[in-house]
Amino acid sequence: MVVVAVAGHEMWIPLLLLPWLWLTFVPGPHVAHAIKLTGLRVPKYAILGQSVRLECPYEMEGDELYSVRWYKDGNEFYRFVPRDKPEMQVFPQRGVSVNVHNSSNNHVTLETVKLSTSGKYLCEVSAEAPDFQTVSQHGEMVVVVLPDEDPIITGGKARYQINDYVRVNCTSGRARPAAQLAWYINSELVDPALLRRYPTIVSFPDQLETSILGLEFRVKQKHFRRGDMKLKCLATIHNVYWKSNEESVENDKPQKAPILESRKSGLSSSSSSSSSSVTRADRVHAGNGATGVHQDLDRILLLLCALFSLVLVTSHHR
Repeated sequence: MVVVAVAGHEMWIPLLLLPWLWLTFVPGPHVAHAIKLTGLRVPKYAILGQSVRLECPYEMEGDELYSVRWYKDGNEFYRFVPRDKPEMQVFPQRGVSVNVHNSSNNHVTLETVKLSTSGKYLCEVSAEAPDFQTVSQHGEMVVVVLPDEDPIITGGKARYQINDYVRVNCTSGRARPAAQLAWYINSELVDPALLRRYPTIVSFPDQLETSILGLEFRVKQKHFRRGDMKLKCLATIHNVYWKSNEESVENDKPQKAPILESRKSGLSSSSSSSSSSVTRADRVHAGNGATGVHQDLDRILLLLCALFSLVLVTSHHR
């Protein structure tokens, strides 16, 4: 027998009961179980109209699963409880459309996302009784609207000369959020000082935004590579949209006076000089010829006069 004092009173307890009392009233070592989430995956950006998969992988570490719940902005929209029939339940929530056939205990699929699908998503995993240990993680998702077409370059010319001014604009159509624009000359990002920024144009009632970015600079010889200059505009929206447009312009060199024409002019001048010299020589030659003819006529006249005189003298003597 052992004497034990309990609440100020002495009690006689048989020795055979001590092991049983020890196991009953003295707590033993506690086996710790901890649910572990191994990597919540909520896309940071989703494209309007597409489907999105939210993943919540976990490890039970010896515990039994009680439930997996998903919340959007604090409101439950999906629940998975293995003991329930059916295991999955969906609760109405603005902007959320769950594809039950493509969802399970560790992932849920949202189909045809809308702008209102954007929000804070939380996954909560709970263990069975008696502890009902619960762990959770959350992530933000934003639904984006992509432009209907690639960026457009306006205001450019097909050819530029050195010292000409280039004034062009790049426009990326209606999107949400507005596309970020950047200019490149021959694949090199331009100096910000050459950019001309314009306010974003917001359309109603859809609140979509149009971006415009201008580029102005004076053309230099360094801008042309093998006679060409390439102007490229790049439009991006986070990591889900990446489109560009590029135009190639030529170096319009100023026209020089043709050398062949100068030579022709020189030859024409020489020809004119030669022609003039020939003409003068012809005139001299012609003048000399005329003088010879006059001399011959004079000789003939003298002979005729002499004959006439001779005839007169002969007739007189007869």
